[in-house]
Amino acid sequence: MELIELGRAIRERDPARPSWTEVLTYPGLHAVLWHRAANWLWRRGFRGTGRALSHLSRFLTGIEIHPGATIGRRLFIDHGMGVVIGETAEIGDDVLIYHGVTLGGLSLKPGKRHPTVLDRAQIGAGAHVLGPITVGVEARVGAHSVATRDVPDHTTVVGIPARPPGRDCEDDPSVGYG
Repeated sequence: MELIELGRAIRERDPARPSWTEVLTYPGLHAVLWHRAANWLWRRGFRGTGRALSHLSRFLTGIEIHPGATIGRRLFIDHGMGVVIGETAEIGDDVLIYHGVTLGGLSLKPGKRHPTVLDRAQIGAGAHVLGPITVGVEARVGAHSVATRDVPDHTTVVGIPARPPGRDCEDDPSVGYG
């Protein structure tokens, strides 16, 4: 059952080591479960109902996940207030997202507009990951960073624009950011 799997993931990954009772109060857990229902409706053509359920979830949790977004297993949204996940976003398994994160678009054109975040990636508080980019496996986007280019697997990026720490993207075109 997904509730148990999500609860275990939260208990293992949250340094506060919450009790099961506390885990059941986590807005991130509720938002993911509400999203599962809204996404189920969305994929079956009940888009208005899926959207309404998504809005109810946003009202109750402070976390906005478009019903069209694809979310893998054990997503942990910690302190989730203000998280926004766009329609064409794709999130892999065991991803960690902190509060104030936006997985948003840069274009109004139809098609893939939002990021893909691969397995075990971490997105820091207040970070904005924008456009149809990929955040790689076990990659990390630092708090309050703005990523608009792909983040390779096992790479940490920070700042505006997001880039590996200690690298000046204007002087080193191999970095690929900027």
